[in-house]
Amino acid sequence: MKRLAILIFILGITQSIWCKTKPDTVKIGAYVMSIHDINFRDKQYTMRYWLWMLHNTKKIPLNVVKQTEIPNAKGVEQSEVFFDSLDGFSRVIIKMKSVMKQNWKVNDYPFDSQELKVFFENTEFDRSKLVFEADTLGSTYDSELTVDGWKISKFKVGTDHKKYQTAFGDYNDKLQECDYADFYIDIVLERNALGLFLKLFVGMYISFMIAMVSFLIHPKNPEPRFALPVGALFAAVGNKYIIDSLLPETSNFTLVDTLHTLTFVSIFLIVLFSALSLMEFRNGNIFKFRKINRIGGRLVFWGFVGLNIIFIGLAVF
Repeated sequence: MKRLAILIFILGITQSIWCKTKPDTVKIGAYVMSIHDINFRDKQYTMRYWLWMLHNTKKIPLNVVKQTEIPNAKGVEQSEVFFDSLDGFSRVIIKMKSVMKQNWKVNDYPFDSQELKVFFENTEFDRSKLVFEADTLGSTYDSELTVDGWKISKFKVGTDHKKYQTAFGDYNDKLQECDYADFYIDIVLERNALGLFLKLFVGMYISFMIAMVSFLIHPKNPEPRFALPVGALFAAVGNKYIIDSLLPETSNFTLVDTLHTLTFVSIFLIVLFSALSLMEFRNGNIFKFRKINRIGGRLVFWGFVGLNIIFIGLAVF
């Protein structure tokens, strides 16, 4: 009997400690209604969605409306809030609009895909007091949701945690760190790129073809032979400035930079071969002039086409 009493006493203490340390679980989900105002230059986009949480109000004084934070948002609006109960749990449903910060990946632009992630945290209770459980069954996006120029290839919700290397002024905390639970919406957008690619680069390709016409002009007419590639070069530079104005600043060498640099180099080679042809023509070497003109034209054209296929293929695949 004495052993049984001791065992019951130990189990009681263990259960008491476990109950004290077990964090409250909040079930959370989201329904995305729209994604719009995608702005590459300002590194942001806007999302409208419903967010809901179910929790046990007896455990911790949880104020979902005031305590919910979106760390990677520029601004958040809560337009409608509904409170009710479900199976003994308190349920809160919030209609929200967030302007989200986004580091766009533009290395393969316009054949790029973008991952949009929205994180939600409770600002008051860390993981020792509160954890999230994702409502994967109810979380989804509107079947009529369309994003101009994009298609949604992935939608996922889940939970994670975020460590902060500070105790926010609690000097009794020797580790000086906090760990908060978070819930996230993860959406991957893939661009419908073909039409946009043609709109962006058709001017550059026409500039190159205009420069190539100079190979058809006889060296006895040097002014138009050199004027065409120089004019084409200025047109290609202008085309690059227009595209760059649409994209965020980046130190990476993107597909846009690669294709325009290839065009600039090709136009320079056209001018170089034209100069060599003119020199041979004036020296009376008609055979050499024609050979340089023929080989130079083929080398520049097929080199330009081949390298374009390689670089674009690497971006697409």
